Amino acid sequence: MPLQEYLKILAIVCPLVFLAGFIDAIAGGGGIISLPAYLLSGLPAHTAYGCNKCSSLIACTASTIKYGRTGNIRLKPALCAAVASLIGAWCGTQVVLRLSEETFKIMVMVVLPIVAVFLVTRKGFREGIAEEKDLTPTQQVVYPMVIGLLCGAYDGTVGPGTGTFLILAFSAFMGFNLVTSSGCAKVVNLGSNLGSAIGVIMAGKVLYSVAIPAAVASGLGSHLGSKTAIKGGAKFIRPTIFLVLAMLFVKIIYDFFLA
Repeated sequence: MPLQEYLKILAIVCPLVFLAGFIDAIAGGGGIISLPAYLLSGLPAHTAYGCNKCSSLIACTASTIKYGRTGNIRLKPALCAAVASLIGAWCGTQVVLRLSEETFKIMVMVVLPIVAVFLVTRKGFREGIAEEKDLTPTQQVVYPMVIGLLCGAYDGTVGPGTGTFLILAFSAFMGFNLVTSSGCAKVVNLGSNLGSAIGVIMAGKVLYSVAIPAAVASGLGSHLGSKTAIKGGAKFIRPTIFLVLAMLFVKIIYDFFLA
C-alpha cells in the first residue's frame, strides 16, 4: 500500500475510532461510528469488519478494566453472560464471513432500526429506572447467559448498538442501575469481541497495519469514556445513549436514501 494512501486511511480511521471508543465506554453503540469509519477509508467491507473487531477488542478491554477497578461490575452474572456471548459472537461471525458484501450491508440496514425502536419504546430505560430483581440462583445464571448468547450473536453478525442493547438488558431483566449495567455490558462485549476477533483473524480478514494504530486510538478513547461515565453516573449515561440512538437513525437515513 502506498504511504500516502496508508496515511490517509489512518487520518480518517484513528480520530473516529477514538470517538467511538469514548462513546462506547459510556453507553455502547461505538460500532455505529467505528465500522463506517473503516468503510469510509476505502477498506473492503470484510476487511473493515475484521479491523473493527480487533480495535473494539482493545477498547473493550480498557473500559472493562476501568469499570472493574471502581467496583461497577457484578462479576458472576457478567462472566456468565460473557461466556455465552463468546459462543454467540463466534457463530455470528461465521455467518457474516459467508455473506456477500451486498447482503451484509442490507442486513445492517434492516436490523439497526429494529434495535433503535425497541430501545426507544422501553419506558423504564428512557427514565433510567432500575428495580432490583429478586432472582433465584438459577435465574441469576440463566438470565445473563441468555442475554449474552443473543447479544453476542447480534454483535458477531451486525455489531453496532450491542453495548447499548446489553445495558438495556441488564437494567430491565437483572435490575442493575445504569452504571453497573454499563460495567457488566463491557465484560460481555469483551467476550463477544474476543469471539469475533478470533474468527476474523483465522479468516485472514485483518489488516494489521491499520488495525493496530486504530486499536491504540480506540483504547485511549475507551479509557477516557469509562472515566467520564463512572464520574457522571446515570445522568450522563442516559443522554449519551439517546445520542447513540440519534446516530442510529441518521445512519439508517443515509444508508437508504443517500448512499
